[in-house]
Amino acid sequence: MSGARQSLAAPLAITLGDPAGIGPEVILGAWARLRAEGRAPPAFVVGGPQLLRACAERLGIDCPIVPIADPAEAMFASAVGLPVMAGLDGPLTPSRPSPEGASLALASLKWAVRFALSEVAVGLVTAPISKGELAAIGWDYPGQTEFLADACGRPYRDAVMMLAGPSLRTVPLTVHVALAEVPGLLSDELIVHKARIVSAGLTRDFNILKPRLAIASLNPHAGEGGKFGDEETRIIAPAIAALQAEGIDAFGPVPGDALFTPRARQTYDAALCMYHDQALIPLKALEFDDGVNVTLGLPIIRTSPDHGTAFDIAGKGLADPGAMAAAIRMAAEMAMARAAA
Repeated sequence: MSGARQSLAAPLAITLGDPAGIGPEVILGAWARLRAEGRAPPAFVVGGPQLLRACAERLGIDCPIVPIADPAEAMFASAVGLPVMAGLDGPLTPSRPSPEGASLALASLKWAVRFALSEVAVGLVTAPISKGELAAIGWDYPGQTEFLADACGRPYRDAVMMLAGPSLRTVPLTVHVALAEVPGLLSDELIVHKARIVSAGLTRDFNILKPRLAIASLNPHAGEGGKFGDEETRIIAPAIAALQAEGIDAFGPVPGDALFTPRARQTYDAALCMYHDQALIPLKALEFDDGVNVTLGLPIIRTSPDHGTAFDIAGKGLADPGAMAAAIRMAAEMAMARAAA
């Protein structure tokens, strides 16, 4: 990362997130930490110069705010402080979500996507939003990932969520659905489609030339020979065979209770899991303060800290900026990997 400033062709765009949540303070805390470590890549926050300055003063965070009028200015302003696009702002309202705050968060996200798609920014890092607050102002997406897929002109199924930390990467093949619906949503075609995207993404964005993919089982003990379900033999095993026939290094089905042991984690580069909690529980248990949400399968780079708005602790100085710092570092590393390809 020490060479990120010289290696990136353009800065990263960081969205503001919901201003009533912990987004503003973890952005400031992450940037202050990265600057102190000499690891801050060129980047800028899309909106909120006065809001962020007020947050820094309130919490005593040493992070000078540098208002900019053009993203290109961030390549040089990053050496002085945190560059923030002027012209889009609002009041600091910790723990008090509002329609105005949701509108500011959405405007920041929309502008950041435009910057990334036009290559004015080499990628974007998204701070946490509140889906409920956005729904109240007309937002009709399940989350930021689906919004980004739509903005990029891609079907939702091509935007693959990967959770990544220092010792583990996991991918939920089904995401925000009821657990009871998972068996009916699984298919060998779904597993193959998403595994292809994950394999290609690990090569393109993480410089892993031959990614190893562990495919989890759905049922306890991988179905115990059909005693606990037949999805392993009927769906998952055929998908693994198809991937192997394509030259993708996939193996399994691996029982969920054996997939995340220290020894098992050394055998794969990403674990593809059948449902949301199967992927997120181990990641959050092992990497909560360093977990990054990465979107694979899109033409733009997107990372995000793997936590929410945390309205209950916003403005109290309790939020750990580690995951945001990790998201910024990972976005810069992904951009450098793409540039070097």
